[in-house]
This record gives sequence, structure tokens and C-alpha cells, in this order.
Amino acid sequence: MENRRLILFMVLAFSLFMLWDGWLKHNQPPAPAAAAGQAAALSASAPAPTPSGNLATPAAPTAGVSAASAAPRLVVRTDTMVVEISAQGGDLVRLALTQHKDSEHGDQSFVLFDDGVKHLYAAQSGLIGTNLPTHKTLFSLPAGEQVLQAGQDSLTVRLQAPPDNGVVVTKTFTFHRGSYLIDVTEEIANKSGAPVSAHAYFQLTRDGKPAETVQAFGVHTFTGAAIYTDAEKFQKVEFQAIADGKAKHAKEANNGWVAMVQHYFVSAWLPADGGQREYYTRKVGDDLYSAGVIVPVATVEPGQQVSTGMRLYAGPQEQDKLVGIAKGLDLVVDYGWLTVIAAPLFWVLQWFHKLTGNWGWAIILVTIAIKAVFFPLSAASYKSMAKMRTLGPRLQKLKERYGDDKMKMQQEMMEIYKREKVNPLGGCLPILVQIPVFIALYWVLLGSVEMRHAPWLGWIQDLSVKDPYYVLPIIMGVTMLIQTKLNPAPPDPIQAKVMLAMPIIFTVMFLWFPAGLVLYWVVNNSLSIAQQWQITRMIERGGKASAG
Repeated sequence: MENRRLILFMVLAFSLFMLWDGWLKHNQPPAPAAAAGQAAALSASAPAPTPSGNLATPAAPTAGVSAASAAPRLVVRTDTMVVEISAQGGDLVRLALTQHKDSEHGDQSFVLFDDGVKHLYAAQSGLIGTNLPTHKTLFSLPAGEQVLQAGQDSLTVRLQAPPDNGVVVTKTFTFHRGSYLIDVTEEIANKSGAPVSAHAYFQLTRDGKPAETVQAFGVHTFTGAAIYTDAEKFQKVEFQAIADGKAKHAKEANNGWVAMVQHYFVSAWLPADGGQREYYTRKVGDDLYSAGVIVPVATVEPGQQVSTGMRLYAGPQEQDKLVGIAKGLDLVVDYGWLTVIAAPLFWVLQWFHKLTGNWGWAIILVTIAIKAVFFPLSAASYKSMAKMRTLGPRLQKLKERYGDDKMKMQQEMMEIYKREKVNPLGGCLPILVQIPVFIALYWVLLGSVEMRHAPWLGWIQDLSVKDPYYVLPIIMGVTMLIQTKLNPAPPDPIQAKVMLAMPIIFTVMFLWFPAGLVLYWVVNNSLSIAQQWQITRMIERGGKASAG
């Protein structure tokens, strides 16, 4: 039975290793393309889409500096962001979030939309139709920097496209105080003698490189496009699938949104519900991809003016805020197949954070709560291990007596287990039951922007990355070693050595795990040691009393 326990453990460990290795290979970042070549592709080889899914074929990328980078820019400052709008197409080519700091340079704001410093990432919009501007049209910009002043709730910026055959188009951006939402509107004034028919498109164009790297064996979270509709629900679209022409997602609906998702942050075009729209994804250059939505525009009769617009969200994946912005938008915080466990786990964690004001103490309280929920299972596990510990000498005698007769030894061992009412696997099952909870908590700590740069105390100033001095992993290794000593010693010397080596192996692994997760493990181990020590002492006292 001891062999079976070891085999079960080794199979589980090997399976987890293979899954991890395969996941790492699957999420390896693509080879970076030259920023200049990408930027050129963005400006010169990304034609406007056409409705009904018939997208134009991208032209070959143009070498050299892009028109987008050469075009004049307008800087807009609010209390949450600093935005640069290019005269070419009115693209949002750079957007820095002032309330979120860069991981590499803590004194600088995190840049979401980027013009080639680390990534190429922009929000674009335009019109489809005769004599109408696209994201390649050169707009005129207002003079000077635009700033949301104190006491001002919103700021509207207007860009003018050059009139074409009597059709005048104005693009407006409205920024709001304390918000990551931007209202983007296209106004069409028809001063010609013929009606104007049009569609509007809104797209996000990004390179395929992952964003921030989580320092746990180089693990990358999902980076790619996402589309949500009521019928198809949340659909992630890999960049590679777009490149291969195998992207599968909802194409037409009267609800939903389209987004670009990366670790901690998201940008999304959010059409108003009820209107027909068409979703598309495509490759527009070397390691450059677009995901967008096309909506119809009412026919503009001569002498009339029609407006069409959409909200753009560009900010952190703060779950409590995303819920109220658009249906299903909170799903961009993706916990995978463990969402059913991870989502309520984050809710409890958030509740404890409101109570304590600190995510580190919230993790400790969640650990205590989880331990309380699993207390009956843990108690059964430790009782089983404590009884196995008391049976150790008797099992050793059986091994010495029937060493050459394995069948007889197994029979005698089963008789002892039956007589003493001990399940040799009783210590394993409760631990296996808790593994999904541990993995779910890992994804909560890994994927929640609320943990990003969240301090605990002392040297732990960011619970989402590794302990800079490896103090918590070492403490975790010590607690794991104590637990190993409290467990019944395997009768086989090789098994005993393997079990003693496990704390060292896990300590090395946990050196790169997020500090918040290691904190959970340390607290869980400490509580387990106290519980196991108490139960073992009670069982051993009962055994001695019976022997007396």
C-alpha cells in the first residue's frame, strides 16, 4: 500500500510537470518583429475592412518609419490616463495609465497602447463608403495639449477630416473623470446633393508579443483577441489561429463586444446593445493582428447630419468595475476550467481585503477560511496518517518475517489494516481534493490586477511576483520538512529518501512563485502542522493506553 501511495504521488507529479511543460511550449512568445516594420504595416498595410465578412487583403509591409509615427499628435491628459492621438486616422497610438506603474520602471506609468517602444498597439476607427475617411486619412487636430481641468467631469476633443465632395466628417473623443472609458463618435454632415451610405468600423490592432512576464518558470497568461456575444459567450482567439486563418468566433450578432486581452489589462470596443454588428479578426502585417467590429450607419440624406459611435474601454481588469460596464466583460479575467472555484474564491478574498485594507492579510484570512472548510477532511487525513505511524513497528516486523513472501506479507498487512480500521490511502484523498482549490488560488493571484504591486509588509512590496529575498519559500520548505517528519516513515529506504527530498524540490520550485501564493502555502502548512501534531499526539497517547 505504501508503494501505491508513492506511485500515485509520482504519477500526479509527472502529470502536472507534463501539463506545465506543454503549456509553456504552447504559450512561448513569437519571435519579435522589427518595430519599424510593424509600425509601417499598421499604417500602410491595414486597409479598412468591408462589411459582410469580405475583408480587404493587406498589402505588403512598407519599410522605414510609419506615417503614423511621422504624423502630428495631440496629447490628452486626464486623472487616469495620458493619451496621444495621431492625426492619421485619429488613432489612439499611445495610452499611459497614470494610476498603474510600469513593472520595470516603477516611477513611470504603465503604457497600454504603444507606438513601438515595447509593443505596437493602437485603437483605430473609420468609415466604409464613398468619400469617407478611414484610419489612414489625415485629420486636423486642435491646437495645444488638452487637459481635463479640476472640477471638470468630462473633456471632449474634436478632429476634422478634410471635406470630400461636400461630405464633412468630424471625429470626437470624450474622456471622463475617474474612468477608463472613452466615447468615440463619427459625425457625418452631408452637404452634397446625393445621399451617403456608410458603415463604421472600430478595431484594435496589436502585435503578438505577450505583455508582462510572470516570473514563475516563465509562465505567460493569455494574450490575444476576445469576442463576446450572448449566444456564443466568451471566446478567446489566439493570434496564431488568426495567422493561420483558423480563428473561430461569432461573426454576426446584435449584442456583445470585441477586445484585446493581456495580463492584467484589456481594451475593448463596446457597441450599444440591440444594433446589428459584424465581428472580424485578421492578420494585417508581420506579427500584427486586428480584431474589430463593423456597424451600419443610417443613410445620410443631403443637408442632414448623422452620428454613430461606440465606447472604448482601455484599462485594468478590475472585476468589480468591469461587471457594470458591459455584460460578460469581467470574463476577460480568465481562470479557465477552474472559474467555478476561482471566481467565488476571489470574491471572498476581495471581501477580506475590504475588511483589512491589505491583500496580504486577506490571503492569510482566506487560507484560514479554506482550512476551516476542509477541517473534517484534513482531520480524517491526519488521523489516518497518525494511525499508520503507530502501526509502523508492526509493519516493519511483518516485512522482516515475510520478506521473501510478498503475497503473504500483503495479506497480513491487510488484516492489520482491517482490524485497526485504517485506510492506507486515507491520507492521500483529502490532499487530492484540495489540489483544485490550490490551483484556483494560483490563478486568482496570477490573474488579478488587484494583486499587481500590492504590498504586504516589510520586504514584500508586490504579492504578484516572487519574494525578492526568497524568505517565504525557505520558510515554506522548513514547514514542509516538519510535516514530512510528522508523517509515517515509509518502510522502504528509497521511498523515505524521496519523501525527504520533496521539501527541497518544492522550495526550489517556489522560489519563482508569486509571493502571495507562497504566503498561502506557508500559512496552510503552519496550520496543518498544528492540526497534525495535535491529532498525532492524541492517537499515540490512545495507542499507548491500549498497549498498557
